[in-house]
Parts: sequence; C-alpha cells; structure tokens
Amino acid sequence: MRLTLTFILTTVVIDAMGIGLIMPVMPALMREIGGISLADAAIWGGVLTTVFAVMQFLFGPIVGSLSDRFGRRPVLLGSLFVMALDYLVMALAQTFWLLLIGRIVGGVTAATQSTATAAIADITPPNEKAARFGLIGAAFGVGFVLGPLLGGILGEYGTRAPFYAAAALAALNMGLGYFVMPETVTDRTRREFTFARANPLGAFAQVGLNPELRRLLILFFLYQVAFFVYPAIWSYFTTERFGWSESMIGLSLAAFGVSMAVVQGGLIRVILRWLGDRGALLYGLIFNVLAFAVMAFVTSGTLALMLTPLTALGAVVTPALQGIMSRQTPDDSQGELQGVLASTSALATILSPLLMTWVFAQFVHADAAVYLPGAPFLVSMGLSLACIVVLLLPLRLRAA
Repeated sequence: MRLTLTFILTTVVIDAMGIGLIMPVMPALMREIGGISLADAAIWGGVLTTVFAVMQFLFGPIVGSLSDRFGRRPVLLGSLFVMALDYLVMALAQTFWLLLIGRIVGGVTAATQSTATAAIADITPPNEKAARFGLIGAAFGVGFVLGPLLGGILGEYGTRAPFYAAAALAALNMGLGYFVMPETVTDRTRREFTFARANPLGAFAQVGLNPELRRLLILFFLYQVAFFVYPAIWSYFTTERFGWSESMIGLSLAAFGVSMAVVQGGLIRVILRWLGDRGALLYGLIFNVLAFAVMAFVTSGTLALMLTPLTALGAVVTPALQGIMSRQTPDDSQGELQGVLASTSALATILSPLLMTWVFAQFVHADAAVYLPGAPFLVSMGLSLACIVVLLLPLRLRAA
C-alpha cells in the first residue's frame, strides 16, 4: 500500500511540475525557434498555457470516466507513457505548431490528476479521505516548487534539457507504477463508459443531479478562481509594489509551495481532528478572507515575504471540500467526480488569470483613478466571502 501511494503521489508531482519545469526556458525557446521578440514570445507562451488548461478542462471528466470503466492502473500507466513521448517530441520540436500539439497532448495526459485522486479514494476509508486528499494537495505543492527550480537549473544546459528531464521522470515513474500499482477498481465499482456522462457538460450535469454536490461544486469553482490570484499576479504585483527581483519572486513562490505542502500533507490532519471537514472548510475560507485583505494593502516587501507562507494556512479548503464531496458520491463514480473537479479547476485556471491581470492593470496604469496594485486580492476576498455565503445559506434555510 505504501509503494502504491508513493506512485500515485509521484504522478501528481510530475503533473504539477509539467508547466513549471518548462516555464524558465520558454522565452528563450520561443525566440530560438522563431527568431521573434520577447513580446511575441510572451504571446505564444500565453497561447501554450491556455491550450494546456483547456485540454485539462475538456478531458478531466473523460479520463476520470475511463478510469471508472477500465481501471486506474491502465489509465495512469498509459498516460505516463504518452507523456514521456510527448516531452521527447517537444524537446526535438523546431516549429511553434509542433510545440502547440505537444501542449495539447500534455494537457490531456496531465488530466490524470483526477484518476490519481480517484485511486486514493478507492483505497481510503471514508473518514480518512479528506486527510488523504491533503496528500494530493501536498504533492501538487511539491511539484509547484520543484518544477520552476529544476527547470531553471537545467535551463543552464540548454533550452531542451528540461523536456528531456520531464520525459525521463515520466518514464521512470511509469516503470515504478508497472511493478507497484494494483488495480483499485473492482467488478462491484466498475461503471460502463458513456460519452454522455464523460464529456464535461454531461459530467457536470450528472454530478449536478445531487443538489448538495451542485452547491459544493459552485463553491469549489469560486474558491479556485479566488486562490489562483497568487500564481496569476504575484510576479507582477511584487515587482510593481516592492520592486522585487526574479530571484526574490522565485524564493517567495517556493516558500508558498513548501508551506502548502506542509499544510496539506500534515497540518490538515490536526485541523480535521479538531474541527471536522465542514469546520475546516469554514475556517479555511475565513482565513483566506483575512489573508487576501492583508495582501491587498501591504506595502512592506519584508512583511509580504513573512506573510507568504502564512497565507498557505488557508489551503485546507480544497482537501476538506474534496473529502465531503467524495463521501457523497457512489464508489462507481469517484473517477467521474474527480474528473469534474479537475475540469472545474482547469476552467478557473483559464478564467482567473484573465480576470486578475485585468483588474491589476486597471489599478496600476498611469491614468488609474486609484493606485492599488493589490486590488486583485480584494476580488479574491469578495469571492471567498461568496463561498462562505454558499456554504452557510442552505443551513439557515433548513433551520428556518
């Protein structure tokens, strides 16, 4: 069981590293391939990132439903195999279009986080699911830290080195999984695959048949949009407000990622033991409201750096919410649920950067009526308050 859990969590780490690993070399790679300016390279980089997120949105439910039918083992191993080949193709690519195809395929294979989470649900007792889902969040935090760090180091050896490293990691993990990953879907929990339920709209509709799950899914989406403010505008915000260098920005992001891993990998168990799933969920939302309010108006770079790891204390929301929703979902639909959550998160990843960077621009340009670089954090604070309303309002209605 321990080796199985290691393989599943390593798969999540590699998925999380996928974007960050190649980010440090993307500007140089874009200019190397097309001989274009940095501005044009940024546009192409944005296209590649968006395409990656769109594929995760579209294929999260499909991959999750395939794992409900054919099992977690073949889906995870097959995705890792394709991922390794995809990174090799990108390492050898000499055109933008081949890189674009590589990111499309990469977005599909990285949608296996839903399958990994479903596998965790398969092997975990109901009362321990939130804590185990916290390990998924911790693994994602580790990948969030390791990706940019490893990509930056390997980038010193050439723009293609991170791609070869990513291919090797995927292949090695596939080899580990081949020997240690058992099939966790049984004949009792196996469910027929139908595209009507596997496509994003069908999967959302199916999950939405349960009013409680529908309400929690709305909460999950609002929270994901709010929390994505950190990767969406952090580098711009800290440059504008504090004049931080790239290394200082990287250090603060690494501190945030490590803190998330600590909270979701260990501290969440203490919080769950004290407060329970719903209590932890409410605590996390309230903590985020306060953290966003402080970040919106902080003017000291030193204070911001000290607060950065503390903001991760609100990261208990996602695993607590996943635990509540998983317990309300039949065993034969765990992959479908996790696929819907992956698509919801991907949709937030598409929308949040557009919203947050637009708000940031409105409050820092030369003609802005009010200068407030932290304005996006106020938007996130409002979204977190909306999450609290969504969580508590039905309780008040039932009490009435």
